[in-house]
Amino acid sequence: MIAALIAITVPGCGSAPSRPAPAKPGGYYLDDGPGPNPPANLDSVPEPTPKVEPINRFTSRPYTVLGRTYTPYTQLTPYQARGVASWYGKRYHGQKTSSGEVYDMYEMTAAHTILPLPSYARVTNVATGKSVVVRVNDRGPFHEDRLIDLSYIAAQRLGLLGRGSGMVEVEAIIPGNDASRVARAVPPEPDPAPASAAATLSTESGGIYVQLG
Repeated sequence: MIAALIAITVPGCGSAPSRPAPAKPGGYYLDDGPGPNPPANLDSVPEPTPKVEPINRFTSRPYTVLGRTYTPYTQLTPYQARGVASWYGKRYHGQKTSSGEVYDMYEMTAAHTILPLPSYARVTNVATGKSVVVRVNDRGPFHEDRLIDLSYIAAQRLGLLGRGSGMVEVEAIIPGNDASRVARAVPPEPDPAPASAAATLSTESGGIYVQLG
């Protein structure tokens, strides 16, 4: 199954921004930009609404690409990381992603090496503060200097198309988590030992104090 997984993660691995920026202004590496007839009103493409979805068990297994082993999360897990985002466009438009879904460069999606598939994340352009919500449904990018691969439209919203890549912060979203819209990658605090419901009265030299549980 690992071999099959690797085969379908090529889109994330070979994304356009893993190469140098185009030489001519307005161009895209390997002509990976939009096709001749992109959908109208791309600015109105909605961001996905996070919801709990069944996690694809086949994409939750450890796998190895280019000599590096990745161990994906098997459930929605607090996660926060900062790194470089790249993007991939029409060279992979219409091809299957690692989750088996068809990649659509005009949908707000992304590829990540270890986040559950599918899951949701908020991606923020560190330079501008602009952020978008994406649905993670693919694996990649498989480069040590890359954190996440964005769809064409997601990269456009974040202002990353011209440069090909940019520094972002990625935060996992756990639907239904009212305490925090975005989960953070820190170990959960241990639950405190249950305190007695009764008040404890104690006396010491110099006064009396009451400790309430």
